Amino acid sequence: MKYDGVLDTWYEECGVFGLYDTSLPAGTTIYEGLMALQHRGQEGAGIAVVHESQIDIVKGPGLVKEALQDVSSLEGYIGIGHVRYSTTGIENPCDIQPIVGEAQWGAFAVAHNGNLTNAIALRCELESQGCVFTTTMDSEVIVHLIARCQTQTMIEAVQQACERLEGAFSLTIVTNEMLIGVRDPHGYRPLCVGDMNHGYALASESCAIEAIEGTLLRDVKPGEMLVIDATGLRSIPIIKADLLEDRTASEDVTDRAVLSDKQQDVYTQIEQHTCVFEYIYFAHPTSVIDGQSVSEVRVAMGRQLAKEVQYEADIVMPIPNSGTLSAQGYAEESGIPYREGLVRNPKVLRTFIEPNKISREEAVRRKFSVVSDVVQGKRIVLIDDSIVRGTTSRHIVSILRQAGAKEVYLCLTSEPVRYPCYFGIDTSDAKDLLAHRYSIEEIRQYIGVDRLYYLSHEGLMQSMKQLEAQHLCVACFTGDYPSPVGDEYTKGGTYVCR
Repeated sequence: MKYDGVLDTWYEECGVFGLYDTSLPAGTTIYEGLMALQHRGQEGAGIAVVHESQIDIVKGPGLVKEALQDVSSLEGYIGIGHVRYSTTGIENPCDIQPIVGEAQWGAFAVAHNGNLTNAIALRCELESQGCVFTTTMDSEVIVHLIARCQTQTMIEAVQQACERLEGAFSLTIVTNEMLIGVRDPHGYRPLCVGDMNHGYALASESCAIEAIEGTLLRDVKPGEMLVIDATGLRSIPIIKADLLEDRTASEDVTDRAVLSDKQQDVYTQIEQHTCVFEYIYFAHPTSVIDGQSVSEVRVAMGRQLAKEVQYEADIVMPIPNSGTLSAQGYAEESGIPYREGLVRNPKVLRTFIEPNKISREEAVRRKFSVVSDVVQGKRIVLIDDSIVRGTTSRHIVSILRQAGAKEVYLCLTSEPVRYPCYFGIDTSDAKDLLAHRYSIEEIRQYIGVDRLYYLSHEGLMQSMKQLEAQHLCVACFTGDYPSPVGDEYTKGGTYVCR
């Protein structure tokens, strides 16, 4: 699972980027876009660029600046990029995206953010048909599905392949002449499009479009495919026909930002389920997702916490960096002074640590330093986004008390995380999640805080007023999964192809 044993939190698996701009060098521009998406994946990066009917690719393990040191050699103006996480590092270089495939129309490359819940069944089917897989990633299933489609055009092949996919997938795809972006019908993972001087850019988050001096146009709609080529930008649904009342409404749209009434009707026929944790934790604070500013949400969550708990305290303090904006909102609403009593060491990179390798408490001490003068003798409202296993929260409370904190009240901007996510985060079994096994009072006692409070569901929704429709995936809170999840995931067993 994508889990940080020191910070006791999970991480987004990856981020995608795409560029079609005849005036810019694709390699270096995509590099800048991936740098802005670095928070979505820190263990591997890759760029694929079209040049003279071929796809040149540079990729490797590590941060963008480590993995992509020679992007200036990538000539061309159409390309895609990818950053990803893995569990303990990427052992197989083939498991770094983008992935290149070959179809009847020529070479193409795919970058994928998300998790396919029917990937194992599809892989078994494709292997039985003679497909040879070179990676362990579900993303390679998409490449084989596209390559095997017997359609008239590449666009139809992508459309047909996506109709077979279940779960989460935001895609950027590059071919000899076009850039394609796809967001799954539930919109689990974000994807947006931006206007460039001589073309367009696609990105997991708007912060990446801003980083290359583009202008955000809009979010890609759930179930929408954007096709960008020499004729401009077109919007085509990839929604399964049986989900649509009127398939004829799938007309192409060439307007840069506005969908026609018929297109709007198509995309309102299904219910959106964007991951709530994009707003709570994953996305960059400067990003806007589905019309909602991420930073505004986090400040509003802190305000809502202050309204709900009304604790009497001396200071409000974040666990950096996940609780910073919400702590500021709490302080503004409550009138209690905001102080930073924990300092996160920027030189200690995120590491995946198992308890049998190193003391988790020692690791937390290296990650965080306590400003004793700030916390000594104080009643502290401590703000964070969530609790996964509770290990880090427990150790942070311990070192705060050792520094002289009088009382510690932990407030979280999420509801209790009781269930695993199968749509792009790959958390562990439910039994490993503290809130699945214990009551809030038992969690409070385990962590060692004087008070523990989770933001209410109503407060969470109230914090997202700018969303056009509050269709969010909250399965990690409720266990109600919008997409089917097979036994090979929920039971933790090994799926055997037969």
